[in-house]
Formats: sequence, C-alpha cells, structure tokens
Amino acid sequence: MAGRNVRNTRIASRAVRAAAAAACATLVLAACGSTKDSVSSGGGGTGKVGVILPLLTSPFWQSYNDYVPKMAKSEGVDALKTVNSNSDPSQQITDINNQLNQGVKGLVVAPLDSAAIAAGLDQAERKGVPVVAVDVAPEKGKVAMVVRANNVAYGEKACEYLGKQIPSGKVVQIMGDLASVNGRDRSEAFRTCVQKNYPKLKVLEIPAKWESDTAASKLDTLLNANPDIKGIYMQAGGVYLAPTLQTLKSKGMLKKAGQAGHIAIVSNDGIPQEFDAIRKGEIDATVSQPADAYAKYGMYYIKAAMQGKTFKTGPTDHDSEIVKLPSGILEDQLPAPLVTKDNVDDPELWGNTVK
Repeated sequence: MAGRNVRNTRIASRAVRAAAAAACATLVLAACGSTKDSVSSGGGGTGKVGVILPLLTSPFWQSYNDYVPKMAKSEGVDALKTVNSNSDPSQQITDINNQLNQGVKGLVVAPLDSAAIAAGLDQAERKGVPVVAVDVAPEKGKVAMVVRANNVAYGEKACEYLGKQIPSGKVVQIMGDLASVNGRDRSEAFRTCVQKNYPKLKVLEIPAKWESDTAASKLDTLLNANPDIKGIYMQAGGVYLAPTLQTLKSKGMLKKAGQAGHIAIVSNDGIPQEFDAIRKGEIDATVSQPADAYAKYGMYYIKAAMQGKTFKTGPTDHDSEIVKLPSGILEDQLPAPLVTKDNVDDPELWGNTVK
C-alpha cells in the first residue's frame, strides 16, 4: 500500500483504540479484540470490482461463478464479469494486472498457487487496490481477508469417517495441487489423522493437481497394483468424482453401499453430483464447501475493505470465526459440514439449491 494509505491506516487504528466500543458496534462481522490483530485497506468504498476465478472445469467453480453476480447485487458491489485463469498461475497474475489496468477499485481472487499469487498481490498493493482472497490463502502478500473454510478439518473429517467404516486395510487419498495450501492442508491432515488414530489403515497417495485426467490415470494404475483398496478420499469432488466412479466401474469395482466389496468414498466440495452419488450409494460422504458463502462474503469483505474498514479475530455473526494465520493474514473460516445419507436432503445445503 502507498505511504499515504499507510498513514491513514495508522490514524484509523488510533481512532479505533480511542473508541473501541463504537468500532465494535460498527464492525458487525468482527469480534471485539485487540487492535493489533486488525488490518485495514484503503479505498473510497465505490468503484468496479474485478473477480478472478481459478478455473471453470469444476462444477464447484461453475456454481461459485453463478453465485458471484447474485451476491454482488445483494451486497451492493459493482462487479465486473468474472475472469477465468484456466488453471494457469501465470495467467492469473496477468489477469490481475489486466484488471488493475482497467481501473478496478477492488479485487476478489481465488488463488491457484499460494506462493505465486504474491506477485499479483504486490501489484495491487502498489496501486492501493484492496484484495480479498477466496478459497485459498496466500503464503504472503497483503489481502484484506481470506474467505475460506478450515481445510485441515476437511482432511480430518474424511479420515474420521473412513476410519470408522474400515477396520483395517488400504485407503487412497487423491490429492489436490500441493502448490496450493488447500492441497497441503487436506493431505497432511488426512495422513496425520490416519497415522495417529487408525494405525491399521495404510494410506496410498495420488498427487493429481486438481486434474481429472491425472486422477483417472493414476487411480487406474494404483488399482491394478492394489485391487484390495478399501477406501478413497477425493480432495475435490468437482474434478475427481466422475473419473473416480468411471475408473471403478470399468474395473467392476463400483459396488453400492451395503453391498459386498463396496469401497467407502469420502469427497470434498458439496456439489449436486456428489449428493446424487450419495443417494445412489456410490459414495458415502462429502464435506460441503460453501460456494454460496464464498461468493457472498467475498463481496461483503471487498466492499468493506474499499471503505477502509478493519477486521479482527474472533467469532462472527454468521457462524464462523476470523482467525489469524501464521503469515499474519486474517481468515474468515466458514462452516463446512459433513454430508452423508442422513442429511443429504437438507434444504439448507447449497448443493440442494442449485438449479
């Protein structure tokens, strides 16, 4: 951020300390906490907002893309048409620069690479344009807020579910891109949980980089060598569901829940296709990643950041908690429930509201 905005931030911080009660009443989404945990971004509160997607080949991101204009309208944000970086981290930096050159006053970005995105964040900071990151937390760089669910919990929930279903044997996790903090968090959490709580399970791993073709090819090879697989954890149903089911079906290994030889499968995303697969007994569970809330609070926080508002750690008024990451960045960790046959028809789940 430019020096003038830094001075404005310091002045704003002194004002917050002088009138803490008033500030806490104003910042309805933040808990009243220490001002040292707050961040702020400058801006007039109005102007065009650029929204950059990581990809559109996944039903999850297609749904998020559909939610963006609706949530922008409901939050009073003037959002431009979304830009798709097409799974290319370098293209994403170019997309950010293009949006900045168009004069946007705010950016909502879903980073592809937690480290590489820093170059784009630096460009935005130099121009005094606040950024909200959605789904993936940058390793460094300035963002007003990360809107994300707890990805460590994703891996732990998958581990706990499979561990209770499978007494012993081999399970495979089809991992995401390990250049993304999401892929790393889910992979390490699942691996650690199994080692600690379910030592009779053996974890086999497929690094698939969020790529469906890679997942299908490597799963086929793994099943040839390990036909006795008992469980599968897919870190992204949006890209891994179809190829996983197709691969299992081609080998005569797709058995419905309750049938002999059924392979227990847990996924992440909460897309309608996963819910249908749960109803059919093809998979057993998924963690519902909130595409609707990602869009809603991405818009909320960028509008607030453009107005120069500050945020603090603590519980929010929408059943989440703002936490401070080791990098110093603040993250609003939205709830992401486990969905099984017992609650798959819950009308409150966003996957049941998509037309």
